[in-house]
Amino acid sequence: MKDLASRCLDTARAVGASYADVRVLRQRTEEIVVKNGKVEGLLVDEQEGFGVRAIADGAWGFASSHRLDAAEADRMAALAVQIARASALVKRMEVELGPPVVSVGSYATPVKRDPFSVPVEEKIDLLMQADAAMRQVPGVTIAEGSFQCLRIEKLFASTEGSFVEQTLLETGAGIEATAVRDGEVQRRSYPNSFGRHQGAAGYEFVTGMKLVDNAPLIAEQAVQLLTAEQCPSDLVTTVILDPTQLALQIHESCGHPIELDRALGTEAGYAGTSFLTTDRLGTFRYGADQVNIVADATVPGGLGSFGYDDEGVPAQCVPIVRDGVFVNYLTSRETATSLGQRSNGCMRADGWNRIPLIRMTNVNLQPGPWSLEELIAGTDDGIYMQTNKSWSIDDKRLNFQFGTEIAWEIKRGKLGRMFKNATYTGMTPRFWAGCDGIGRDWTVWGVVNCGKGQPMQVAHVGHGAAAARFRNVRVGVMR
Repeated sequence: MKDLASRCLDTARAVGASYADVRVLRQRTEEIVVKNGKVEGLLVDEQEGFGVRAIADGAWGFASSHRLDAAEADRMAALAVQIARASALVKRMEVELGPPVVSVGSYATPVKRDPFSVPVEEKIDLLMQADAAMRQVPGVTIAEGSFQCLRIEKLFASTEGSFVEQTLLETGAGIEATAVRDGEVQRRSYPNSFGRHQGAAGYEFVTGMKLVDNAPLIAEQAVQLLTAEQCPSDLVTTVILDPTQLALQIHESCGHPIELDRALGTEAGYAGTSFLTTDRLGTFRYGADQVNIVADATVPGGLGSFGYDDEGVPAQCVPIVRDGVFVNYLTSRETATSLGQRSNGCMRADGWNRIPLIRMTNVNLQPGPWSLEELIAGTDDGIYMQTNKSWSIDDKRLNFQFGTEIAWEIKRGKLGRMFKNATYTGMTPRFWAGCDGIGRDWTVWGVVNCGKGQPMQVAHVGHGAAAARFRNVRVGVMR
């Protein structure tokens, strides 16, 4: 990998690049899916390749290949420069990267037990035990469980002198119970929806979930939802969101709009731009005084944690919203230069054959002083919503609607009736302005399906969240 990287950079310089960098990557993925007592899927995937970025005549070029040999290194480096020169024919402005970044070092995800060293039989047995526990509950139609682990070994080097090596490892799992009756379908997931919860950790992350212990309750709730009351319709009330739902709320209404390429309008093809235009930086009231959000690529366990981004910029923690005021974007070297800043290290690519894009790291809502019980006790009338079921947000990241798998009525500080098909809607700044209580039981939740770019790239990102309370929220019904 080192020899290949050095050859790419030497060739790029020799054929006229003013700047070049190279990423060499090896990736191994293992996935297991069980359903109703059977192994539905077992996948082991390995891939490797490299990608070269080059600047020539003030424009970018990129080329990549899965062949890791000297001749291909020369060919891809020269092709990247050739593409840059072609791009320069239609450039609107010169590429400016700002001051050089010279990073030398290494990073590895801290793990206690390597998931790839755990026998496949042990992983399957854990999922099967949880599956059996769910199916013991009368009324459960489908029981499912899934596991994934991922290891990425990558090297980054640049003509400015950066040379970093990283080994990033992720592990995740989840279970799901589905109940069907009279044409109605209800589902409950644990510990998060859409397959699993994942973290930058070893197999200890999965065993800590206690999937088997939680399986009966999840299954019982799926069945109970079939006869639960519909969530009230067209009601303005107080809403308390559990940490998993709040993590997705942060992702959609906080994480995406703070990507500077969206704010500048250079990224709009997939999921739109942003209402947080640069004239609002440092002055815009994003939320209530107690709303403090950071982008932290150093937090343990986060899917957005690493040692260096894909431009060699060291991982860091930066404030995004301070005391309710918007103060920073997620940036790259090029976009940060347009604001007279330096990159805060948010460039990542989905594999060796894609260019890096500005991606969320771990965009976290800082914890508050309350327990969930205290938030509920301080609510005279409201709804507690748990576990995401659906989401929708406009292409400026302003107007949104979310649905949750399950909800409970709150009356005089206590949980009451269970509700199904709960939804809530809002406008981003107005919604966050109504935040009047944030919990202290804080966890970084993993999102493994964040899409951006064309062709689309899927990023794994994290969001630290605890339960939080929001006043004057419109609640509706999803059918």
